[in-house]
Amino acid sequence: MTMDTSTQQPKALVCATEGAVAELKRLMERESAEVDGVRLGVKGGGCSGLSYVLEFGKQRDGDNIVEQDGVQFLMDRKSAIYLKGIVLDYKEGLNGKGFVFTNPNASSTCGCGESFSV
Repeated sequence: MTMDTSTQQPKALVCATEGAVAELKRLMERESAEVDGVRLGVKGGGCSGLSYVLEFGKQRDGDNIVEQDGVQFLMDRKSAIYLKGIVLDYKEGLNGKGFVFTNPNASSTCGCGESFSV
């Protein structure tokens, strides 16, 4: 039995919700420095071993670039391995507001959601 894969969509490297895109556009308009997009990355640290990086930046050689609704997401090759398939959201609530990463590659996350392990 063969499976028909013609209707399956490839998993996006990164996906942002409408709320996240709207907030990023709003923040980018207020940025005084010239930026190419939003840099997503991973660095060592945090309670679970790896922490997310989210900052405005310029494109670098070797970056993976994903554009969604006019926002360019820039990722170095190493970070892209850990971030493949993430969903970036922006939430407001009683506990404050901020960007939230949902990472299907994470085997565990800390309580604050700002670090993870694989």
